[in-house]
Amino acid sequence: MITSALVSQLALWLAVFILAVLVAALARQVGVLHERIAPAGALALGKQISVGEPGPSMALIAVDGSRITIGGVRPARSQLLFFVSPDCPVCKSLLPVVRSTAAAEADWLDLVFVSDGPPAPHHEMITRHGLAGTPYVLSEQLGRRLSVSKLPYGVLLDENGAIAAFGLVNTREHLESLFEAKEHGVASIQQYLARRQAGENR
Repeated sequence: MITSALVSQLALWLAVFILAVLVAALARQVGVLHERIAPAGALALGKQISVGEPGPSMALIAVDGSRITIGGVRPARSQLLFFVSPDCPVCKSLLPVVRSTAAAEADWLDLVFVSDGPPAPHHEMITRHGLAGTPYVLSEQLGRRLSVSKLPYGVLLDENGAIAAFGLVNTREHLESLFEAKEHGVASIQQYLARRQAGENR
């Protein structure tokens, strides 16, 4: 009986030890994978614009009739142009995220929604999603100037009106990656990672 119990105890401790080794090995592999997998930032699609070049400088009339200045020198403040459409389901699902993020960054960031087309659907969208109070402009020219081809799309202009970052935005992570890209002086997080990898391979 005593020998049998001792053997069982030893077998149990051996199983615990093996399990601990396996967990440690698995944790190490997860760490390696985490280092290898790049963060999913906003995908930069604009091929005719680049970081550092002057962004558009335009005076537009917003949907609510107010006058909005796009670009230009804005001391200590950047401007996020967020391109949306009433026909874009992803755009609508992201509206609360964009507004809350802009509110959290309000000490340095101004948000402007941009779209085009007839005003009526946009008035309905503004009412339904509580966008009153946030500048909302309709300008096909602005979208063309910034090579916007897919939605929702974000373009970040710095305090001097230069293009700081841009990309397709489908999640909060994508949106916040525009701010990270601005800090690193690149168009997107993908570009930053590509440059870093190229430097490591030299």
